[in-house]
Amino acid sequence: MSTKDFIEKDFYKVLGVPKDATEAEIKKAYRKLAREFHPDANKGNAKAEERFKEISEANDVLGDPKKRKEYDEARALFGSGGFRPGPGAGGGNFNFDLGDLFGGSAQGQGAGGAGGFGGGIGDVFGGLFNRGGATTGTRTQPRRGQDIDTEVTLSFTEAVDGATVPLRMTSQAACKACSGTGDKNGTPRVCPTCVGTGQVARGSGGGFSLTDPCPDCKGRGLIAEHPCMECAGSGRAKSSRTMQVRIPAGVSDNQRIRLRGKGAPGERGGPAGDLYVTVHVDAHPVFGRKDDNLTVTVPVTFAEAALGGEVKVPTLGGPPVTLKLPPGTPNGRTMRARGRGAVRKDGTRGDLLVTVEVAVPQDLSGKARDALEAYREATAGEDPRADLFQAAKGA
Repeated sequence: MSTKDFIEKDFYKVLGVPKDATEAEIKKAYRKLAREFHPDANKGNAKAEERFKEISEANDVLGDPKKRKEYDEARALFGSGGFRPGPGAGGGNFNFDLGDLFGGSAQGQGAGGAGGFGGGIGDVFGGLFNRGGATTGTRTQPRRGQDIDTEVTLSFTEAVDGATVPLRMTSQAACKACSGTGDKNGTPRVCPTCVGTGQVARGSGGGFSLTDPCPDCKGRGLIAEHPCMECAGSGRAKSSRTMQVRIPAGVSDNQRIRLRGKGAPGERGGPAGDLYVTVHVDAHPVFGRKDDNLTVTVPVTFAEAALGGEVKVPTLGGPPVTLKLPPGTPNGRTMRARGRGAVRKDGTRGDLLVTVEVAVPQDLSGKARDALEAYREATAGEDPRADLFQAAKGA
């Protein structure tokens, strides 16, 4: 994505959130749209695929507090009508290259991200007054690799304890046939149009200039005299690889994990992109999840609930624990077994929340029926619904 796109695109509109949206609201909006337009759910739908790329691009910027701050400041400064120097900046006209805004690092990126924006808004003023920027001359610039989006499904236990899973990924990488040069002889020449920078300046008529990818070399800074047959001179080709990726313990369903530097490799010494993994977690037949706590429902008899007693409770992957029920434990009461939940970010564990459910027998033996009949006679004067009707009358 060019610096022009970075400033002109309304990422808030793409995600359908206001400019003052919280991080949680941005994350919620992204997840909803990502599920709707994900390529796996829209096979062969080019429009949905393009929409998914736009959504991922917007989330990569707005979901990162640092990038979002740079984006908001850049939009405020250049968003409508060009650069306007303040009262103390002098009244002269000058050309300003927006490449200075991000230190020349806003190269075109692939699906899944807006790329690596370096420098920051403070570099604008360093560029204006020729501070801190080395001239590139004819030296071609490194290019950051693409970000990659992928998904993985874990069992409930793997999500709680963490797991190392193999992920097969396909991305753009340096063409092996030409060693990434794009030239079958391995001798590309520096693009004369952009002098190897991969960018050309375009006047906007507003007192500054914008940069776009060079149309002759497509932003590479190099031109192949003898294009490679495998990559058609682009220097990039599809590459498949399998990686062993560690998913941290305590990950939740639909959580998106960023693994820095695990995306597609860069060009000419540029850094690799990032890998974004969306985790899906299968349900467990016994246990549930509530934040860092696990949940389980345990049936107890009427006698255990009324008279009290000790109840064994299963734990996930460990020995059972024994909970002591106090006499008169009501149906639906939740008790806590500390340290038996999911792993937190600091390495400690949450708790196991045990909900008591009084089991009503479907078939009674004669002896049991006689005992219950005797109990009913012994408690005939008690009405558990008396307070209910009294409250209804007073409402």
